[in-house]
Amino acid sequence: MQGSPRWPRGFKKLGKQAIGKSKGGWNTKLHVVSADDKVIVEIHLSGGECHDGPEGRVSIAAVGTDFAGIPMLMDRAYEGDETRALALAFGHEPIVPPKKNRKEPWEYDEEKYKRRNVVERLFRRLKEFRKVFTRYDKTDIMYLAFVHFAFVAIWIN
Repeated sequence: MQGSPRWPRGFKKLGKQAIGKSKGGWNTKLHVVSADDKVIVEIHLSGGECHDGPEGRVSIAAVGTDFAGIPMLMDRAYEGDETRALALAFGHEPIVPPKKNRKEPWEYDEEKYKRRNVVERLFRRLKEFRKVFTRYDKTDIMYLAFVHFAFVAIWIN
């Protein structure tokens, strides 16, 4: 006869990890604020089920007023009113196109928005590291450590 287990079944030894289930399966989202295609300002992880808007607000709050006055180029996923208001509150100019179904769309600088491809190039360089895009690591800290290592390798080249 077996006794009760020593630890409850729901207990996770290493705490909650940023792995969540989305349409594509179990994955992790990497949220990055960068100055260009090599320099990272802020980075954090979230589960695959998390929406981008609240995580974008976490990034903006982490950057704060350190780079006030600099335009903040954002993807359409971060175009919510709360996210734009927070960017304005910290002194950034949010440059993000409104979604197509917005009832009251706003004007944005399309020429500045074209420079957002710099971030896409950064992610392309990051995906050259197989260990990053497949996430073999079990814990967030080990995964994020290798992401930092990859960014250092990118920066050196």
